[in-house]
Amino acid sequence: MVRYILCAVKYLLAFIVLYLGLLWLSQRVAGVEVPLLDAVMATLQTRKGQLLVVAVVVLAALYPKWGFITRRVECDMVEDREQILAAFSASGFALVAENDDKMVFQADSVLRRLSFLMEDEITVSQYGQWVEVKGIRRAAARVAYRLEMFVTNKRR
Repeated sequence: MVRYILCAVKYLLAFIVLYLGLLWLSQRVAGVEVPLLDAVMATLQTRKGQLLVVAVVVLAALYPKWGFITRRVECDMVEDREQILAAFSASGFALVAENDDKMVFQADSVLRRLSFLMEDEITVSQYGQWVEVKGIRRAAARVAYRLEMFVTNKRR
């Protein structure tokens, strides 16, 4: 539960920084000389500004629920180890930890890690005849798709 709350707070802060950055940029492009805090306060006094705050808070609170997924690919962690490593490497991830039943990958550069708000850990574990890829949606889905292609190409 603590991890869920921490993830939601990270995304809320990311939304706030994005909003402030866009507001600042739009002021500079328009040539407006209003302090950023005054512009934010003026926005919050409108009905649309208040709805924006509610929408951002709800979106940030729900993101950890739908922002992470589990995908299954039919392969074996031992037999298809090279394909797993290749799929993650092609997606910009590196192996950081491994034991008998689990492999843990993280983004291979600080910039990529920051783009995932440091929520870039993807785990791979054996689940019957499948391998489960668990992690942030936009990375785990891409890696699972590549892994499926690599395993299919190996079997041909």
